[in-house]
Amino acid sequence: MNILLVYPPFPKSFWSFTYALEIYHRKALLPPLGLLTAAALLPAHWGKRLVDLNVRELTDDDLQWADCVFVSGMGVQRAPVMEIATRCRRAGKRLVGGGPLFTAGYSLFQDFDHFILNEAEALIPQFAADLENHCARRIYRARGNANLKQSPTPLWNLLDINQYAVMGIQYSRGCPYDCEFCNVTAMLGRNPRTKTPAQILAELDSLRAAGWTGRIFFVDDNLIGHRPALKNELLPALIDWQQRNGPVTFCTQASINLADDPALMDQMTRAGFDCVFVGIETTDPAALTECGKSQNQRRNILDSVKILQRAGIEVQAGFIVGFDNDTQATFGHQADFIEESGIVTAMVGQLQAPPGTRLIARMWREGRLRGHSTGDNTDGSTNIIPTMGVEALRDGYKSLLQRIFAPDAVYRRIRTFLREFGTPRIRRKVSASDWAAFFRSLWMLGILSDERFEYWRLLLWTLCMRPRHLPAAVRLAVCSHHYRRIMQQQVSRPPPEPLVIGEPMDAAIDVTVSRTPVTV
Repeated sequence: MNILLVYPPFPKSFWSFTYALEIYHRKALLPPLGLLTAAALLPAHWGKRLVDLNVRELTDDDLQWADCVFVSGMGVQRAPVMEIATRCRRAGKRLVGGGPLFTAGYSLFQDFDHFILNEAEALIPQFAADLENHCARRIYRARGNANLKQSPTPLWNLLDINQYAVMGIQYSRGCPYDCEFCNVTAMLGRNPRTKTPAQILAELDSLRAAGWTGRIFFVDDNLIGHRPALKNELLPALIDWQQRNGPVTFCTQASINLADDPALMDQMTRAGFDCVFVGIETTDPAALTECGKSQNQRRNILDSVKILQRAGIEVQAGFIVGFDNDTQATFGHQADFIEESGIVTAMVGQLQAPPGTRLIARMWREGRLRGHSTGDNTDGSTNIIPTMGVEALRDGYKSLLQRIFAPDAVYRRIRTFLREFGTPRIRRKVSASDWAAFFRSLWMLGILSDERFEYWRLLLWTLCMRPRHLPAAVRLAVCSHHYRRIMQQQVSRPPPEPLVIGEPMDAAIDVTVSRTPVTV
């Protein structure tokens, strides 16, 4: 049987890095890790072909070759998934859907023949056997969490690996915290499960064998969720692997209380981690209490950020406006904190209620749910009725974006960060492609863009004050160029309205369905 694995395109958004990738001559940020893992769970004798629509088009030859089409995606990819389904149906192909988009609301996709609605490890082998025996069911849903020690190495050979800026691997699933607006625990549980160090090292070795020498993103929602396993098992293995195979740099996601553990920070930097995305959301104690963000309470968040930066770990962060406790002063407070912290990658979004969260259930009970979230938390939309009103939130949000992404503000934050940033323990060698991107940035940012004065000023300041951080300065400037372009598009157009599908009860159905684990 020939299986075609299709990954839908992402819209231009904060995390698409569309305009940064143009400078780096890459077509996509990350590969579709879920589909690559699903492919490894299929029988070895089946034919497999991956089409990532962020990298290349889906051709008639692809469809003609395929016996069955697997599609995965997230909420933000809902529209292109519908288009893919229509085309595959016209070609007479059997369709299988899996991933967060389907787990949260598979009933919306009537063109699909089969659904894998939970973590793939427990379901795909049985589905494949049923498919071969012509008795495949429409819905496959595991009732428990997958054992990650049974998760295979993704099939990297299906990728055109040079089209991506970063590779991704996963060590754990689940998060011990239960923030009201986040559906990670609803999908993956609060008891983090991990792979073995041997599995992770095998994945790293397989990436090197495939020719990858660049940056690697541990896609875990909270890498430090299971600290004993991380500190006693994975990080010692990674430190040893770096000594034999490095230098390779890693980035990941973690909760802010990483800053409370100097020994853990030391281990992570020795293992090669130099960047972490943190959910800060807000510095208002009342809003943190409202959303259940206990790990951010009773601390000076600015001090925590500085501790991480001085340890050689760049902090990227998510921020939210639109909590019930927010006021008009909130937008200025958020901007002040972002500027003072030197957080360059500041993802700011309006509060949304995704399927499966406690927030969507509360908004439903209070009659404040406007429809389905778009799945893009930075597109300027919200699917709830905020206490300050939709228009007031929208106007304040626009003013916040315009302030923090103005050229002088962005480059000032880069300098603030570089002043604090400790030298990473593991430094990846500058490659030929890095040099090529640098020279393209001189043309695109230093000549053609309206930020050229700030760009040249940053380069000169870095060469004089922090010369060892010149590669980081260039990378941050390129990424900031993308953020500014996205911000300009957002403030110049009305945000998308929440998607209303069928009866309002669909929102309640989504809450029930997505309380189960999601696919890889």
